[in-house]
Amino acid sequence: MEIGIGLAVAAALLTNLASLFKHRGCHRADPVSLRNPLRSARDLAGSPWFAAGWGLAAVAWLVHIAALSLAPISIVQAVLAGGAVTLAVMAQRIFGDPVERRQWFALLLGGAGLALLVLTVPHFSGSHSGFAAGAILGFEGGLALLAAGLVLGHRSERLADHSNVLLAAIAGILFALAGVAIKGLTGAGGVSVAVLAPWILLTVLVGALAQYAAAAALQRGGAIETIGLIGLVANAAQIIGGVLVFGDPLSTHPLGLALQATAFAMVCGSALLIPSRRSAAAALAVAA
Repeated sequence: MEIGIGLAVAAALLTNLASLFKHRGCHRADPVSLRNPLRSARDLAGSPWFAAGWGLAAVAWLVHIAALSLAPISIVQAVLAGGAVTLAVMAQRIFGDPVERRQWFALLLGGAGLALLVLTVPHFSGSHSGFAAGAILGFEGGLALLAAGLVLGHRSERLADHSNVLLAAIAGILFALAGVAIKGLTGAGGVSVAVLAPWILLTVLVGALAQYAAAAALQRGGAIETIGLIGLVANAAQIIGGVLVFGDPLSTHPLGLALQATAFAMVCGSALLIPSRRSAAAALAVAA
């Protein structure tokens, strides 16, 4: 499990750097359109910044899969969430992007909340890759319905001004859906090829949709608020999936449960604080 945690740290750094590269590349490409996915992909690939970011993201994805195969998903995602602080550092120091004080606080609050969540769980070992079919189908179905609801909200004229926040939330949920599926695949030994093939195909399809949604969100929003919100939504959903689907244990002590509830509240609060002051109203609309 220690190797898995180390890989998760590497994946966090690579993912944040890749996202910043892609953010810069997205602003040098034509608007992403899901109605013309091939043209959008070609336009994005034509940007050297985005191509470099995509290459780094592919490496980070492979490292992430390796981490999930060795450590519980809740631990891996908490490590990735804790790496959100490096996002602000890299954005400001390397790319010169301004980071508001409230955004620094939001990233620290969200990372601390997810770290607290993991610190309060009972000690356990192993990768925790076992699951019940009904549990993973129900959880993944719930994420899919939530993403569909946000898509309908994104198409609403009333929420048109908040499209970047909605797209970031959609991308985060889709990344979580794919991440839980990948974790399930690492523990699906002995399952027939006839079952695995559609599962893998669905995971790849969801991952591709998540990439398109993330690119569209990056084009419309700032680096910190967009990347931070995608990461918080994806990590929080996968930590919940670790508990509900893969049996990562919660605290059995009343104080521990209270601290875990506080940790979830910290994560939710940080998601509302990440958007800049100009788009804070958008975050409140998503929360509603």
